[in-house]
Amino acid sequence: MKKAVVLVSGGIDSSTCCAIAAHEEYTIYAMSFMYGQRHSVELESARRIANAFNAADHRIVNIDLRAFGGSSLTSEMEVPKDRTTDDENEIPSTYVPARNTIFLSFATGWAEIIDCCDIFIGVNAVDYSGYPDCRGEYIAAFETMANLATKNGIEGKKLTIHTPLISLSKADIIKLGIKLGVDYSITHSCYDPDNDGNACGRCDSCIIRRKGFEAAGVPDPTRYTN
Repeated sequence: MKKAVVLVSGGIDSSTCCAIAAHEEYTIYAMSFMYGQRHSVELESARRIANAFNAADHRIVNIDLRAFGGSSLTSEMEVPKDRTTDDENEIPSTYVPARNTIFLSFATGWAEIIDCCDIFIGVNAVDYSGYPDCRGEYIAAFETMANLATKNGIEGKKLTIHTPLISLSKADIIKLGIKLGVDYSITHSCYDPDNDGNACGRCDSCIIRRKGFEAAGVPDPTRYTN
C-alpha cells in the first residue's frame, strides 16, 4: 500500500484528515508533537486516533518551543477567552510562531526516510483563528521548498502535501468525519483544559468546535468544565 505521513494533533481537523488518508487506502504513519504546549491531553487523543485508523507507526516528537515562547500555548501568557467577532481579524496569542513550518519540516524528513511521497495536514482556511500558516499559499510554498530541498525531490520523487479540509467549514468537516467513522468523543480541541482534561468551553478552539457541532446538527460529545 502507498504510505502517508499524517500530522495528528488529536483535534477534529487532524483526526478527520487521518480518516481521509485511511479511506484513500494509505498506510498511515502518524506524527504528533510534544512541543512545550500547556497540556498533554491532546496527545492522548492523538494516540487513540492513530490506533483507531490502524497507523503502522506513530511517532511523538519532542521539541521545546518554550525555549522561545511568544505564544500563550508555549509560555505563561493567558489563553484568550470569550473573544468576540470584533476580534476575528486579529491573530490571537495562541498562534505559535512557525509551528506548521516546524511540523511539516519534521514530517518531510520522516517521509523521505520511509520513502513516502505524501503528507496529510488538517489545515483549514475557513473556520480557523487567523493563523497565517493555515493558508493555501503557505502550503504551496512549503511544498515547492520541500521538493527543492530533499534528495527525493531532486531525484523526481515529488512530495505532495495534502490539505483536504482547507476549504471546508467546521460543520462540513464534522459531517465528513462522521461518514468516515471518526469518533469525535476521543478527540480534543481545547487550548486550556482543566486538570481532569475537561474543555474550558471559552477559548477560540472550544468556541469553533462547539459551533461546528451545532451547525452540523451533530451532538457535541465534548466534556466541558461545569
